[in-house]
Amino acid sequence: MPNGYEVRDFVLQVKNVSLQLGSNQILRDLSFEIKDIQRAGSTTGQIVGLLGPSGIGKTQLFRILAGLNKPDTGEVLIGNPGKPVQRGMVGVVAQHYPLFEHRTVWSNLMVAGARNGKTEGDSSRRATELLERFGLLAWKDFYPAQLSGGQRQRVAIAQQIMCSEQFLLMDEPFSGLDCVALDSVQELISEVTHANELNTTIVVSHDIAAVCEIADHVLLLGREPDEAGKQIPGAKVMASYDLCEMGLAWRKGIASEPEFHRLLDEIRQRFRLL
Repeated sequence: MPNGYEVRDFVLQVKNVSLQLGSNQILRDLSFEIKDIQRAGSTTGQIVGLLGPSGIGKTQLFRILAGLNKPDTGEVLIGNPGKPVQRGMVGVVAQHYPLFEHRTVWSNLMVAGARNGKTEGDSSRRATELLERFGLLAWKDFYPAQLSGGQRQRVAIAQQIMCSEQFLLMDEPFSGLDCVALDSVQELISEVTHANELNTTIVVSHDIAAVCEIADHVLLLGREPDEAGKQIPGAKVMASYDLCEMGLAWRKGIASEPEFHRLLDEIRQRFRLL
């Protein structure tokens, strides 16, 4: 591990995904891959930021990655050897943390475990572990309406971990947060992801700084220009940043460093062309 880390097997492969809705080409030959990262003396999952301007197709790609929708062409493969993604293989944490409002915190998690094929005993043990880790065990008999926004988010993440052990998709997790809440959410995403070597969290967002602070890779979605400079319909990955290689991953206080601000400036400039 000459750089302190080693890149190993595939955990996710997205190959030539295209999608058209009506007469609109949403995604076009979109490809990227995520590999397992190992660091000496540290359990390290993968946090990948998927960035792009509003209307670029992030939501449709999100649903395809989660196995909720099928692309017109291409495929999404999980693990090594790759298995085609199916509904339920990837945990989905939606923007407003939807939970079953008529069920307690405990019941929300137990339902998720049952849907994932866990026995009642296994679900109970796993739910207890997650509630303890997230500091929620004292609230297990509360209903979602009785929780704070931060507690709801932690329950929603725990619910999805019950469904999918190693893959989480998060849709705009930083939307509308003040600076204190933002720090808390970033720490939570890092904690959940780095709890297991193969854990992988994909954060879909337009918040460049918040994503780059916690990610090890960042992908930019955009539309490719033709020879005349006109955008070709259909989004694809227009740029990829390996923050591990750049020395900008896994470091506290990275947001105050000049190299980090240069990265943000570059991404913001590219955003204008996407």
